[in-house]
Amino acid sequence: MQQEHLTSVIDLAPHRAGRFEPLDHLDRLESEAIHIMREVAAECRHPALLFSGGKDSIVMLRLAEKAFRPGRFPFPLVHIDTGHNFPEVLAFRDHRATQLGERLIVRSVEDSIRQGRARVSGPNDSRNALQAVTLVDTINEFQFDACLGGARRDEEKARAKERIFSFRDEFGVWDPKNQRPELWDLYNARVHPGENLRVFPISNWTELDVWSYIAREALEVPEIYYAHERAVVRRGVQLVPVTALTPPRPGEVVEHLSVRFRTVGDITCTCPVASHADTVEAIIAETAVTSVTERGATRMDDQTSEASMELRKKQGYF
Repeated sequence: MQQEHLTSVIDLAPHRAGRFEPLDHLDRLESEAIHIMREVAAECRHPALLFSGGKDSIVMLRLAEKAFRPGRFPFPLVHIDTGHNFPEVLAFRDHRATQLGERLIVRSVEDSIRQGRARVSGPNDSRNALQAVTLVDTINEFQFDACLGGARRDEEKARAKERIFSFRDEFGVWDPKNQRPELWDLYNARVHPGENLRVFPISNWTELDVWSYIAREALEVPEIYYAHERAVVRRGVQLVPVTALTPPRPGEVVEHLSVRFRTVGDITCTCPVASHADTVEAIIAETAVTSVTERGATRMDDQTSEASMELRKKQGYF
């Protein structure tokens, strides 16, 4: 009886309107993420939070609010702009940073290209991989020793290899064979000058968890996450949006379909999916039954080994 009583007390916590209720699945994920954020704030000298305006980083902002409000965040927000981002997402990024009153640092892949730090073969090439160069330069510019990111293990198989506190060497390189153990959820944040950490508080979340949390917290997201009509062309199993950066190829037929974006990255490599889900509840229902991973369905540059996530991460990608 004594052990049963102890367990019931441990499983109860203050929750909503001052009542005591058992923690549910989202409560536990939220609690873990807040703990990780506070660990970073306590252990790291100069951290930053990566914020793109995408759904995962929107959740990260909400978690930061719960971890540190009513005070200011103990880190700036940082975005690496490829120059090929969806304008709706950039507008949302600026709106949310202003709304929170937090400092937003933006660095551009376009600047890295002009400086000769990154190279492209054509103006419409994907710049996703080139973000690694600009991110490492930004880390060095501001001497960040930790960058909090919204990556999740279910996104792509290389993500599943990564620790929550992911160690990077002085060149920003990730070596999956040189990572620190995290037994009993104990995190080692010590780094030498020039080294840094990428920290993933929502690593244990899934896409479904993210949308469920967005619904519970009534979070605003960019409109392109919801179903809307858009001009697309079919390339294999993917629907490629018709834009100035991704015009139709000869012989391709332009269709106007109801689609939504599951992820919002570089326009040149990010595809929507056919959908009529125009509410958060509809997106949750759709996500619950999908058998295709988020990146597998929507990222053209994840389809070849040369552009694999693991290779990019080894080169400094977040």
